[in-house]
This record gives sequence, C-alpha cells and structure tokens, in this order.
Amino acid sequence: MSSRIETDAYGAIAIPSHVYWGPQTERSRTLFVIGAEKLPPEVIRCFGAQKAAAASANLALGLLPANLASAIIDAACEVREGVFDDHFPIRLWQTGSGTQTNMNANEVIANRANERCGQPLGARAPVHPNDHVNLSQSSNDTFPTVMHVCTLRAVFGTLGPSVERLQTVLSARAAEFHDVLKVGMTHLQDALPVTLGSEFKTWERQLDAAWAGIVFHTSALCELPQGGTASGSGVNGHPGFGQRVAEELSAFAGKPLRASRLPSQHMAAHDAFVGLCGALNVLASALLKICNDIRLHTSSLGGAPAMILPDEGLSSSIMPAKRNATVCEAVIQVCLRVTGNSATVLAANGAGALQLNTAKPLILNEVLNSIRLLADAQAVLAAGCVAGLEAKRDRLRHMLDRSPVLGAVLAPHIGYDAAARLTLEAASQGRPLRDVVMQEGQMSSTQYDACLAAAFDPDRHNAEPAEVPTGALNLGVAAEIQQG
Repeated sequence: MSSRIETDAYGAIAIPSHVYWGPQTERSRTLFVIGAEKLPPEVIRCFGAQKAAAASANLALGLLPANLASAIIDAACEVREGVFDDHFPIRLWQTGSGTQTNMNANEVIANRANERCGQPLGARAPVHPNDHVNLSQSSNDTFPTVMHVCTLRAVFGTLGPSVERLQTVLSARAAEFHDVLKVGMTHLQDALPVTLGSEFKTWERQLDAAWAGIVFHTSALCELPQGGTASGSGVNGHPGFGQRVAEELSAFAGKPLRASRLPSQHMAAHDAFVGLCGALNVLASALLKICNDIRLHTSSLGGAPAMILPDEGLSSSIMPAKRNATVCEAVIQVCLRVTGNSATVLAANGAGALQLNTAKPLILNEVLNSIRLLADAQAVLAAGCVAGLEAKRDRLRHMLDRSPVLGAVLAPHIGYDAAARLTLEAASQGRPLRDVVMQEGQMSSTQYDACLAAAFDPDRHNAEPAEVPTGALNLGVAAEIQQG
C-alpha cells in the first residue's frame, strides 16, 4: 500500500496515501488498539454537522475568512452526509475527552477542504485542522456537544417512532379484546376477573409513561456546552460563538438548542445522560414485564394456553412444530443489556475529575446502544408478536367459570360464608360455580347472570380516567414537559 509522509508539530509520519485522515489520527489508530468497537456512524455525521456549524459561526463573527469557511463547510457537510464514514478508524477506547475522534474530524475535513482548493492530501494549507477547522473549539466542549445532538436525534428520530408503533399495536389489540373476560392473577394465583383488553391497555399506558419520562430528561440535552473550550472558561473563544453554533445545529438536531450559561456543567459531568438512562430503564422494565406477561399468557402450565403465539416459522431443534416465545426472549435480553448499559453510564459519569469527565466516548456509546436496541426491539415485538397474538376466548371463559374467585363476586349477594362453602364445593367437584349455585337454590339463573354481568361489564373495566390524557405517546404532555 502506498503512503504519503505528513508532518505536524510532533514529527513526520507515514499515512496511507488514499485516506483523508492526518497525523493525529494515524498515531491514535496505531496506539489505541483495544477491541474492535468504534463509535457508531451517526456520531461521525454529527461531527460533520458540528464542524459546519462552527465554521459558519466563526465566519459570522469575523474570525474565519469567507473562502476558508466555505471550503470547511462544504467538506463538513460531506462528512455529515456519510461520505467519509470509512475515514474514521479510531476505536471507541481512546482518550476520555474524545480528542482523537475530534481530531479525526478536523483532519478529514481539512484535507477534503484543501482538496477542494486544489491542494494534495496532507498539505495542511490553506485550511489547517487546528487553526481553522477547530477554531474557537476544544475537544472538551465539542465532543459533549456532539453527545447531546446525537442523542436527541436518536431519541426523537429512532426511539420515539418505535414506541409509538408498539403503542398503536397495543391499543388496537386492547380495543379488539375489550370484552374478553378472563381470570385476573395476583401472586400468580387466581384473582378477581379482568378483561384481556385492560391488560393490553395497561401495557400501552406503561409505554406512554416511560416515553414522557424520556422526553423530560432530553430537555437538558438541548443545552450545549459549546463555547466552553478546554475547561469551561471559554478562553480562546468568542462570547457569541456557543449560541451561534447552537442555533446553526437546531435544524439538524430537530430541537431548538441553546448555549449553556455554564458550559462546565456539561463538560465536567454528564448528569443528563444518567437521568436519561434512568428513563430508558423505565421503558426497558415496562417491556420486560410485557414480554414476561405474554410468556405467561401463552404458556401451557395450566394445560392449553389462553393465548397463542404467532407462527414465525421457527421451532425447536428437537421437538417439531414446538412454538416458543422467541421474540419475547430476544426483547428480554435487550432489556437486560439496557439495564447494564445504564449501570455503566452511572459509573462513568462519576469517573470524571474536576473540570472534565473523561469517559465521554463510553457514555455516548452506551446511551446510543440502548436507544438503538430499544427501538429495534419494540419494532420486532410489535410486528413479530403482539400484532399476531390470538386469544382463545372459549378457553379463557372456561377457566373463569371454574375459578374460585367468582365467589368474591357472589359474596355481597349471598353472604361470605355461603359463597365460601359453594366455592369450595364447586372446586372439589370440578364444576362451574354457576351449576352449584343453581343446584343449592341460592340464586336463580337470572339473578346469577345479572350479578356477573354487572361485575364484568367490559366498559367499566376499560373506562378511561377523565383526568388522564390519552393518545399515542401523549405528545401534548411530552411537549409541555420538554418546554417546562
């Protein structure tokens, strides 16, 4: 492979001739040979957007000549569009400020800008990676700015639509099953009856509440540390730089951004990401419960299952045609991974010292990993499981008619002792309680049916509290939380 020799303040180094990175990236590439993980491509593209915004701000403030600013912006926009994804070889495990990735972006953009100006790769003029592309910036404020923007895009561009999709499917199934009565379960034992629809509605509401919490915690991410330079003081930067960058990045982020009045808050620590991970944990735990509930509903512990899993064409390696809750098990593993990621972020946030947290790449990677996994998992759960679940209505009714919990419904009408005696008798004989009550003459068939009909009115079970807003994602509530 041919190479070029490029020289910076630290000496000469051979770099593959076709690549757009420079000396700092090449040294980092050969030094940080730890694992195979790299920051995801969306981080690199956010760096492109951030560098374009920085050049635009420097131009507006009179700090960068128009010809250089134009070349930098054009090159940075190409990075933003993913043109140079293959020219970012730095591993995840690098300096905790993310300096290597920031310099990788500076060098790629500088080389591409110089190429646009008719210069060869490695020329370092007229556009210099530090003097021009990194003007008014430090890795210490640039990388966390990218952390905020990249996470906002992931939450609202990837996770939000996935939550909404699963909620929509759950809502449709809740409406379909709104009048399907079944035995409730508390302590894994029979309890007062509920409707199958109310269970699906409960799951939907769990997602709604989890999403509202996620939106709440993104509000802090709309505040950027850009302009704080190395230690939050803003030395070597213009007082108006941070706000201009925030305004330039708002359209890319999809949210109105603002410069922090205290940049060091988002450089020394990343509390906002700890809070967001807590909200992601709420979503993960909701999905965990949903999947475990589905596994119980579709199990054969009580004989024939009350619900049937959709046939996805997968089976046991030894038992032909055996249908397992494969999708639920995959999603459960995702939820466990998200919980672990959250623990990592919590520990990493406390690992900084004084003016700088030095686990930034790790924090960003784990948060983005959780968001991506949760988004994918919900899409698979919605399409591959929830949408195709089949309710065995006759089986559910059969189980309800023979459940001893019906005695609780009759007790107010025939007395606790009589209800207890008849319930025990029905259970010992394996007969429906209705038959025993008729035989004993405690109630007429008309009275019994009327009693159960009143208790099991599906509209009463599925009634919506007037004070609780409804609708996919509670978008209005989420917006109010974010604005507040």
